[in-house]
Amino acid sequence: MRLTWRKGIIGVMACCALTTGAFVQSMSVGRGQLLDQKTTLRISAGALANLLTATDAGRQLMQVAGTPACDLEVVYVRYGTIGGANESTNASAALMIPGGGPACSGPRPTMLYAHGTTTYRNFNIADLTQTDKSNGDGASEGLAVAAMYAAQGYIVVASNYAGYSGSDLAYHPYLNAVQQSADMIDSLTAGRVAMGGANSGKLTWENGKLFVTGYSQGGYVAMATQRALQAAGVNVTAASMGSGPYALGATGDALVAGEVDIGSTVFTTLVATSYQHAYGNVYGSPGDLYEPAYVPGIEQLLPSLTSIDVLIGKGKLPAATLFSLTPPAPQFASLTPPTSPPLVPAVLTPVFALGFGNGNLVRNAYRLSMLQDELVNPDGAFPNTTAAMAPAANPATPLRQAFKRNDMRNWTPSSPVQLCGGYADPTVFFFNATIQQAYWKNAKVPAKLTTVLDVDASIIGANDPYAAVKQGFADAKAALAAQAVAGGATDGGASAVIEAYHSGLVAPFCMAAARTFFGNF
Repeated sequence: MRLTWRKGIIGVMACCALTTGAFVQSMSVGRGQLLDQKTTLRISAGALANLLTATDAGRQLMQVAGTPACDLEVVYVRYGTIGGANESTNASAALMIPGGGPACSGPRPTMLYAHGTTTYRNFNIADLTQTDKSNGDGASEGLAVAAMYAAQGYIVVASNYAGYSGSDLAYHPYLNAVQQSADMIDSLTAGRVAMGGANSGKLTWENGKLFVTGYSQGGYVAMATQRALQAAGVNVTAASMGSGPYALGATGDALVAGEVDIGSTVFTTLVATSYQHAYGNVYGSPGDLYEPAYVPGIEQLLPSLTSIDVLIGKGKLPAATLFSLTPPAPQFASLTPPTSPPLVPAVLTPVFALGFGNGNLVRNAYRLSMLQDELVNPDGAFPNTTAAMAPAANPATPLRQAFKRNDMRNWTPSSPVQLCGGYADPTVFFFNATIQQAYWKNAKVPAKLTTVLDVDASIIGANDPYAAVKQGFADAKAALAAQAVAGGATDGGASAVIEAYHSGLVAPFCMAAARTFFGNF
């Protein structure tokens, strides 16, 4: 689920870490209030380039991101925000400030970055040097953001989200659009206080351009944030989302209909806990949703200080088995697992089968109630498409109601949006991008405002603006498959590609595509 292709860079960076700063505490915490800040890293562009070229993973990253052009200061900030039930809480973020030459200092554009799903409780993007040895995912994603954006001249604010590093919230409000967008906006407010303005005496300040981006869960959070900023009258220059579950109602219906994505047992646990805290009706008790073997401690399980592999090894969660192989009712046998899943490429059908078996997480009775509701109150995009492509009008089950409540098919953008992904993504299905664009088209959003990019598509002519991104993706996919075959794979490397597709292959190229897109403004 994470950007694991960058691991291996971190060990050579420990020499550059530092911790300085001020801690300003308050008895009452307001939204966006800066609670404390500390500088965790200062590094020159040349030193960052040397660190990247010291490892294979770093060289791969730099091939996509380019040579660092700017020096960097990374600041860890904590701030006030809200939880999923609108309770007062706190969270943390990384503030990355570029410096150096004219292209790196003075007035610079600002970027809000939203990260993907993680199970690690202390996930911290500001810890680029991995001073916390368990923070490999946070460190690698932070380094990718630094290399791709901050080292190319963007001021970056990247929230760790409530429920993670430095937060007192005991859960994470996963895919809660209102909370997560508020959290992002609060991180921006606090980051601006920590940085100061053009008159602060600092050499870098905002130039008035605001970009929003994110990947996976972060793609969804980025869209929710753009929607919230627009509603508040804040101008977003442009936004680029990667592989997010924007059409959440359709995504949830597809999952229940048997299109079991890679990572589904983690996603289901996180989203059920999130919505139970927010709305209180996902279940009467955890045993309504989960099989008895997984009920003890499930509401406090994620995020955790214990690695997901250890949790699975201890039987706290199944690795992949979301549903039983026994159909919840005879009429749903063709969905258990699905034989002809709609809206996704056929190559994913064998992947979905892995989500069925013994030791499943979700009770058949819960799945049955949702399947029956899907028949009576269908989504406008799944399994059959309508002109409006809207969410189900009147879903009856609480979880489908929560999905509709947090679905992004309820607004129209007034600034440019790019939706990036890969058509064969087994973790977040590409139909989210095409459904969202179709919904906007039906809602009369000007075509020039929305772009869908499939990095796994063919280059379109000599003037394709994303030719380099598409070719880079194709080369990376071919290299990974060849490496797998050289290691003994007998399937042409197909399994290795599927496993790495979402986080290892598509993610870096959608990040690069976001930067290309933002360069137009």
